[in-house]
Amino acid sequence: MEALEYLDSVRAAHPELSDWCNSLSDLYQMKFWENLNYEILRFVFLPHFQTGEDLIPLYHNFIIHFETEIHPLTIAFIAAKVSNRYPERETGIDYLKGVIERLQSTNHTQVEETVIFINMQIAIFNLEKGNHKECRNLLDSGKTTLDRMIGVDPSVYSHYYWALCQYNAFQQDPDEFYKNIILSLAYISLESLSESHKLDIVFHLTVSAMSGENIYNFGELLEHPIIQGILGSPNEWFYHIIEAFNSGNIVRYQELYSVHKAILGSKSALEKNEKLAEKINILWLMEYFFSRPPKDRIIQLTIIAELMKVTVRDVEHLLMKSLSADLMEGVIDEVDGTVHVTWVRPRYLGITQIKYLRHQLANWLGKVQGVITSVETLTPELEEL
Repeated sequence: MEALEYLDSVRAAHPELSDWCNSLSDLYQMKFWENLNYEILRFVFLPHFQTGEDLIPLYHNFIIHFETEIHPLTIAFIAAKVSNRYPERETGIDYLKGVIERLQSTNHTQVEETVIFINMQIAIFNLEKGNHKECRNLLDSGKTTLDRMIGVDPSVYSHYYWALCQYNAFQQDPDEFYKNIILSLAYISLESLSESHKLDIVFHLTVSAMSGENIYNFGELLEHPIIQGILGSPNEWFYHIIEAFNSGNIVRYQELYSVHKAILGSKSALEKNEKLAEKINILWLMEYFFSRPPKDRIIQLTIIAELMKVTVRDVEHLLMKSLSADLMEGVIDEVDGTVHVTWVRPRYLGITQIKYLRHQLANWLGKVQGVITSVETLTPELEEL
């Protein structure tokens, strides 16, 4: 079917798309490729094409006739959407490989980064098929190519890190998943994501941050636009459960978890993760010692155990874990039954921590002014200098 004949069939089947089809037809016949590049992107994001398989005939009967004339990254975006509509992943992969082959026949300067973008979609499909080795090979090849390139479009980096975090999810590596999904979000505008996709990302960010073995700084996550975006919505509880976890507020965390257990427990390993309790207790210790003045950080282990409602042996274990992970520095005195914490790893500060530092700074300035006043009183002759 020729391009214009296909648009005629779309008009007949879907009168609500007539104006769009007329515009696309005019741009195609006049060969206004730059304008058509912009218009076809808007067209494929219409609600009509967000479900079903209509994108497939749209590409093969219309877009294919000018795919080498418009920007290759536009073709990459559209091809990724089209490939997801094929019932079989293998068919989607074959389609994407065909797009790559046709684009590589052009002399466009951005074909190489476009191929990386499309290959990352193929990598994701291979992962879903169970072909993990091929997925890893495509990821490694993409990384090697990106490392030697300059001026790469941000969307290519975003798609690379998105594919990589999917591989991390398969490996059950929450630390790497968290890092790479944050990197993926750094290269795109959140406005380009659907609300359902953003909520899915919020869920996976929350689970990976809490279950990650080496993630102890949640302040940056709490300030991230995708988390801030759920404030004031029915999903605001995600923010509060991260906040409770970050501060080591076990009671608040357990309250929120019990309310939303159906969501968190059914889709993640949080419910049976024995290290989760250890991690939130360590976060409590970090917050506890951070909030104490530097000169008041020699604490009896029994006092800490009482505050945490655990045994002294548990406190010792948590402290040794914290010290070995370089989350804190200090000395445990087994004879006196005390711990002296000299340093707590700096973390991204939230409003509460900043207010505390402001209070501490005000106290310090007051003490300095007291010393100055005392010196001036004891040595009046200094005032004459």
